[in-house]
Amino acid sequence: MSAQDVVFGFGAHSGVDDIPELLRMVRQADRDGLDIFTLSDHPYLGGRVDAYAALGFILGQTRHIAGFANVTNLPTRPAPMLARMVTSLSALSGGRIVLGMGAGGLWDRIADMGVPRLTPGDAVDAFEEAIILVKLLSGGGPPVTYQGTHYQVNHIEPAPVPAPPVWTGSVGRKSLAATGRVADGWIPGHAADWLSERYRTSRPIIDEAAASAGRDPREIRTVFNFPGRITDRPLPATRDSDGRWIGGSAAQWVEELTGAVLEHGASGFTLFSADHGAPDLTLLARWAQEVAPAVREAVAAR
Repeated sequence: MSAQDVVFGFGAHSGVDDIPELLRMVRQADRDGLDIFTLSDHPYLGGRVDAYAALGFILGQTRHIAGFANVTNLPTRPAPMLARMVTSLSALSGGRIVLGMGAGGLWDRIADMGVPRLTPGDAVDAFEEAIILVKLLSGGGPPVTYQGTHYQVNHIEPAPVPAPPVWTGSVGRKSLAATGRVADGWIPGHAADWLSERYRTSRPIIDEAAASAGRDPREIRTVFNFPGRITDRPLPATRDSDGRWIGGSAAQWVEELTGAVLEHGASGFTLFSADHGAPDLTLLARWAQEVAPAVREAVAAR
């Protein structure tokens, strides 16, 4: 993997009251050369801005950074319309969009939106069909007819725009296998990193499913949600008693992330604050100016 392939991003606020801070952070990150910003997608929470409305607005005010719903609340966003939305955002922004996909987790709240409740198995089946359909409805070509269990379209013209990369937040075995068959990237759940049991037991399921589908498993990125703090001085321990990363000096971050790329196949990192919230402007600046360039340099030197 080249240094240019490693993605550095951050998780942003999505509250209505946080809009000024959100805009400041994304503009700063765009200037500082970060690759991506992410917003959560919880449409049943009235205090949050709609993720895709926010993505479109922010992409129109930036030049380089890409946007990403981490992850799209699929049950509330029908796949054919989701395909139209993300290909439109891609065309408008010059390809600066990633499609994050999830099967739906908080079903009590999702059902409150008037969406039919699905069993966990059916939700994963719908999730896989949705990814397939979004890709079919992208990239031009003849009209698409697709007759799945959960989605059916008849003679619908694809957008003449390539599908954006699809990254999933898969957790269960069935969803992980679907990621291996049809997705382009994976974000381990619960902020699990490359040293976690979750990663060690989950990534092989993706790889086996990809290989069985005739795909090269190495083409499926692993992008880690990674909370922590950047300190002025080195910490005596950068992980807690449970083995979770807590942070350290910029040099300690660089050493850790470089090892993650070179030794564990990591291909991206999304920064959150130590409390799993959005970073502040100072933390974000250090991430963009001190950590990300140094990791890229270290990876390129190997």
